[in-house]
Amino acid sequence: MGKPTGFLEYDRLAEAIEPVEQRIKDYREFVDRLPDDEAAVQGARCMDCGIPFCNNGCPVNNIIPDWNDLVFNGKWEQAIVVLHSTNNFPEFTGRICPAPCEAACTLNINADAVGIKSIERAIIDKAWENGWVKPQPASAKTGKKVAVVGSGPAGLAAAQQLARAGHDVVVFEKNTRVGGLLRYGIPDFKLDKTVIDRRLDQMKAEGVEFRTEVCVGANPSMTGVTDDGKKLVTADELKAEFDAVLLAAGSETPRDLPVTGRELDGVHFALEFLIPQNKTVAGDGPNPISAKDKHVIVIGGGDTGSDCVGTSYRHGAASVTQFELMPQPPEEENKALTWPYWPIKLRTSSSHKEGETRREFAIATKEFLGENGKVTGLTTVRLEWKDGKMVEVPGSEETFKADLVLFAMGFTQPVASLLEAFGVEKDPRGNAKATTDGEGCYATNVDKVYAAGDVRRGQSLVVWAIREGRQAAREIDLALMGQTELPR
Repeated sequence: MGKPTGFLEYDRLAEAIEPVEQRIKDYREFVDRLPDDEAAVQGARCMDCGIPFCNNGCPVNNIIPDWNDLVFNGKWEQAIVVLHSTNNFPEFTGRICPAPCEAACTLNINADAVGIKSIERAIIDKAWENGWVKPQPASAKTGKKVAVVGSGPAGLAAAQQLARAGHDVVVFEKNTRVGGLLRYGIPDFKLDKTVIDRRLDQMKAEGVEFRTEVCVGANPSMTGVTDDGKKLVTADELKAEFDAVLLAAGSETPRDLPVTGRELDGVHFALEFLIPQNKTVAGDGPNPISAKDKHVIVIGGGDTGSDCVGTSYRHGAASVTQFELMPQPPEEENKALTWPYWPIKLRTSSSHKEGETRREFAIATKEFLGENGKVTGLTTVRLEWKDGKMVEVPGSEETFKADLVLFAMGFTQPVASLLEAFGVEKDPRGNAKATTDGEGCYATNVDKVYAAGDVRRGQSLVVWAIREGRQAAREIDLALMGQTELPR
């Protein structure tokens, strides 16, 4: 702890954000990192709290008090070493993680939490600016080969750890570019793709090989799931060529809303809208779906819904309305009841503030309306809780105008054809069945085949995917070598 009285003397500082009227004109990131002096002030607010709940609130168990202290004392190069010891990609989490560590911050009991996420981003961005992030190739090769299926955060984290342990690692990606939903699901205004590319360059220098446009097992052939694959590699071919296979393909099956009118033109899954937009920004072709001058309704209130809102405003939408099935949560949580856990409270994203976003809670869509095959609106009903169940409110039907409807209701499970191709047993939710306890963590029922990230745990956070990728890499290294020095 750099300054014992810092939490009493300093207020929480926010990062500088570009004004709305400027940022909606393009897809550039609009949040700047904290200047060094402001990051040091935030570091000074970290308390000598005895038990750092932030450390356990963070899925990768970042050693937060240590790098807060280092930043306060101007020891930035040491700070990035500590940060990288638990997190392969702090430039991702420092931008898009919801920061459960801050919810768990002891200062958050009765004041504003330490700006942990902003300090994390400041550390890694400064490290890149000063050339402190360098390749760390293995000193010796093991002669073992590992295939990683999927290039999202779980796959990338595992690949980097395994390559540094000396294994020959090949990452298979069915799309044109590497990054999974980091690349294609998250808009550039939240995560600029050069941030991914510079990390990939480091990994290539460490010996990781990337094979893109390769579909493993079977082609998905599902609406809402992208597949640029030009080559198919079977599960048997992969198991024969590699000593271990890690499935880290994410949870891609989108939740549908099969009500009357679902087939109308203008009703889409969120990623049918977001992925082409990210490809457009990258120069890989136009987005066939436009929100320009349209009345857009986004069904779903999570991060993907927020991304749809922000993208719609950048297209020039006439209006944006967002539906959420659950009742509106309180604006402020009861910290005495929720701390140090992640609280349920009303969260307003930067995208919501980019226009006059109408947010409707406790509402369900009953039917899509259309003319000449195109959606023109939808009929809804209000919901309420009774006896622990959600029921419709009689007489609460409404009609909303809509030219474009986007489903952002989450993802139910990984693409089934991938697991079936390997013969991997599924859990009751359709995810790859693999334990994280005891011996054989992350191992599936199939010899040499492991699973980590959303493909195993279901739809979750980037930081959880990084955690599982790191842990799975350790288990694979242990299985191949009989011992491991990789951290858990």
